[in-house]
Amino acid sequence: MFRQKQLIRILLTLLLFLGGLFTFGRMSFAASDEFVVGMEAGYPPFNWTQNDDSNGAIKIQGSKDYAGGYDVKMAQKIADDLGKKLVIFKTEWDGLAPALTSGKIDAIIAGMSPTAERKKTIDFTDVYYTSNLVMLINSEGNYKNATSLDDFKGAKITGQLNTFHYSVIDQIPGVQKQTAMDNFPAMRVALESGKIDGYVTERPEGITAQTLNPKFKMIEFADNKGFKTSPDDTAIAIGLRKGDPNKSKINQLLKTISLDERTKLMDQAISQQPNATEEEATADSASTADSDKIVGVANKKNKEPWVIKIARENGKAFLRGAGTTLLISLVGTVLGTTIGLAIGVFRTLKKPVNKLARFFNSLLNIIFSIYIEVFRGTPMIVQAMVIYYGSAQAFNIDINPLAAALFIVSINTGAYMTEIIRGGIYAVDKGQFEAAEAIGMTHAQTMWNVVIPQVFRNTLPAIGNEFVINIKDTSVLNVIAVSELYFQAKTVAGSNFRFFDTFFVACVIYFVMTFTVTRILRYIERRIDGNDSGSHVSYANQMQVQKTEERGA
Repeated sequence: MFRQKQLIRILLTLLLFLGGLFTFGRMSFAASDEFVVGMEAGYPPFNWTQNDDSNGAIKIQGSKDYAGGYDVKMAQKIADDLGKKLVIFKTEWDGLAPALTSGKIDAIIAGMSPTAERKKTIDFTDVYYTSNLVMLINSEGNYKNATSLDDFKGAKITGQLNTFHYSVIDQIPGVQKQTAMDNFPAMRVALESGKIDGYVTERPEGITAQTLNPKFKMIEFADNKGFKTSPDDTAIAIGLRKGDPNKSKINQLLKTISLDERTKLMDQAISQQPNATEEEATADSASTADSDKIVGVANKKNKEPWVIKIARENGKAFLRGAGTTLLISLVGTVLGTTIGLAIGVFRTLKKPVNKLARFFNSLLNIIFSIYIEVFRGTPMIVQAMVIYYGSAQAFNIDINPLAAALFIVSINTGAYMTEIIRGGIYAVDKGQFEAAEAIGMTHAQTMWNVVIPQVFRNTLPAIGNEFVINIKDTSVLNVIAVSELYFQAKTVAGSNFRFFDTFFVACVIYFVMTFTVTRILRYIERRIDGNDSGSHVSYANQMQVQKTEERGA
């Protein structure tokens, strides 16, 4: 008989393997000799991603890319003053605060304003940069000649989620306030496509945007014609954990950095950002107050199509992202299918007669039911945030982002595959079970030799579908600092401001991956169908004939 102990052993092996991902992934994100700084690395000129260490860029943790920009320059000064090695932790904006409070990073240096709401959760240093609010619009749109907030009456305006940029939109009379967006690349795409008329941003980002993309235009407001803000709103500070002992040291260092030096660092950042032309580099010595000199610089004329140029210059980054995507989706699908198979088979077992065994059988079924409902009923992005950051906050467990991604995709896939496998088992004709039992086959032999091969064949399209879904769903894992394909594409687009071209390249790569996987799975299906000839279905009958022949002999 196919004993429950065997299935429990399989499940324990899987759990130990998945648990090993945690052990493998355990690492100190905040070692005593390191200063780990969190940022998006996609908000030039404050921070961006590049391919090398030129201009003082620092390698991004867990990646072959580097981070540069004004924030990186300031972070390097602070790390040097603290006598520590600077480490850059790249993640989405919404992942910065959880990363800090969970201890995965030591500081947030990402153009963050010390608002009253944020001060409830984290501490802030003194100001390290002050910036004015501007409006970024389409240079060919209806509001290209606007000079005051009143001129934006009826305009569709948005801002970044969880920032004061979004709240000040209410100051515009008659504005059509749009839903907040979670990052600047998303807003730039919406602006270039005409979905919005503009978005609120800071002056350095506005200068960068209109310099790199002629479709964008920055609107600066004269006194009493722009946004009314408090000093805390326009100030940018460094986020620290509550009670961080380094706060006083960092504040002391910031006092020694003059306004002129900060301005010079920002000028350098604007001229050094990726895709800046040689002509833009001449603006290095210009003051940011003299925006006309910087804004008026035009990009070099290049006959090479932007799509080709982006693919050529960022090919390695795209390939690394695609490789990470394929690794996570493949491992997650294989482990998830194995989990689904083990649990699916267990849930089809007959209830044991022994009371104690019956109790544990019922208990495990309840646990598995909860697991299935929770992971099928919640989005993967929420699961990623809870598991990755929650494990650090609740249990002080640091998990490598890639290991966490493999674990999350595996258990998420397992929840779906469990029900698929269970349905596949019930779809097998009962007569085959009876025939197998009639010739003396154990339940284990029946399952592995008769039932499971048919279940695998019948569920292969569903397994392939899960694989394809996982390839696409890995895009949500950027919230836990996994540099998969979508995150890489968004980073590239955030640097070159060519959103449609960049995402078109990513779209092609996604299509090639999913199309290839689909073709391979179809080939496997045809091979199985061609070699099947009813072998699995008639296995019990073949065994019956063999037994009869043996008895006759």
